[in-house]
Amino acid sequence: MAAGGNPEGVDSEMVRYYAARADEYDDWYLRRGRYSHGPANDAAWRSDLEACAAWLGSRGFRGRIVELAAGTGWWSPVLARQGQLTLCDAAAEPLEKARARLAAAGVSAEFQIRDAWREPDRLVDGLFAGFWISHVDRGRLDEFFGLVARWLLPGGLFAFIDSRRDPESGARDHRPPVEDVQVRRLDDGTSLHVRKVFYELSDLESALGRAGFSEIEVVTTDRFFVLGSGRRR
Repeated sequence: MAAGGNPEGVDSEMVRYYAARADEYDDWYLRRGRYSHGPANDAAWRSDLEACAAWLGSRGFRGRIVELAAGTGWWSPVLARQGQLTLCDAAAEPLEKARARLAAAGVSAEFQIRDAWREPDRLVDGLFAGFWISHVDRGRLDEFFGLVARWLLPGGLFAFIDSRRDPESGARDHRPPVEDVQVRRLDDGTSLHVRKVFYELSDLESALGRAGFSEIEVVTTDRFFVLGSGRRR
């Protein structure tokens, strides 16, 4: 994941956290180890993940696509099959995992070490962010959506997938965020701080509108995820 803002605070700690977590990140998606919450909850999780993949595949991405804060590239094969994908992340370690994932899927992409808050260096047809919006400080949401708009050509598509508040979403030994900051533990016992903001759907819709997006859709899966999209006017 990428991070911006205060380079000496939580944001730089998030970069270190996701770099260190690269080897174990997919345990979260796959409900392995500390991320398993029993058969019923894990089945609901897998069902919601399938719904997310179907939703993302139906968005109509095309042309040049940028994925910000791409991490280990869980969603990247879906995007790479729809256009010319560039994966960006502030840490090299998760991008190496993403590179292997795309190769295994038989699709290609470009890779770039790039902070999600950097100004665009090109105009593209689509932009995607998975589990990044919840790392954006509440006071900077308009700023980030404005940045997204600057990436996109007129009519360009923005989509994101992110977290809903659910006690069975994270690791069993993770406590809920306090004032939008959560302590996360790695498998080796190291603990680091991560910003985690659970936005209301109406707040996301309003911020997208203020940033100049139309055809705005912000919905949820049954339990775990928020799905949002819009087109730049």
